[in-house]
Amino acid sequence: MAKITEDDVLNLAKLSRLQFSNDELSGVVKEIEAILGYVEQLQTVNLSDYKPTYQVTGLKNVMRPDEAYDYGVTSDELLKN
Repeated sequence: MAKITEDDVLNLAKLSRLQFSNDELSGVVKEIEAILGYVEQLQTVNLSDYKPTYQVTGLKNVMRPDEAYDYGVTSDELLKN
């Protein structure tokens, strides 16, 4: 498993617009490593005997009609709010 560094977490935090204190940073590194370890463990599961499940309801392309509905309110009345 790849080692996650504090610099990696700081870069990810910058991209996500998150801020961590120095105390939080070490905890976040451990949490991300635990998550990635679990994902790595899941990748070892043999699923060759199973078909992929794309959806479970049996419905295909269920869509509502695209119809305009008049609520009886004008744009000017809405903009007054």
